[in-house]
Amino acid sequence: MDLQDQLKNLFPEHVPSNEPEEIDTTPHELFVQKEPMICKFEKRKGKPTTIIEGYEGDDEDFKILAKEIKTKLSVGGSFKDGAIIIQGDYRDKIMKILQEKGFKTKRVGG
Repeated sequence: MDLQDQLKNLFPEHVPSNEPEEIDTTPHELFVQKEPMICKFEKRKGKPTTIIEGYEGDDEDFKILAKEIKTKLSVGGSFKDGAIIIQGDYRDKIMKILQEKGFKTKRVGG
């Protein structure tokens, strides 16, 4: 008994369709604000971290931006309390990525 037969036994009313699903491929537009985003450097528990704050748009957009930054830099990080926390000192690279997206940035600390 192959997988198709097993599925037919489990779901006898299901009729498979051969039409491909439409996937929305339009890129998500981020809210670009007038105020600069703050990119600062801190040491937490002796380890360097970069913190990005000051985004005025939706939290979901900020999470998408956090994931994109972490993926481009291949680093770890998190999103907490309206701030992106990146492991390591990547202020210059992050500011360049944000400026390419149209954001204004401000460097704080060191």
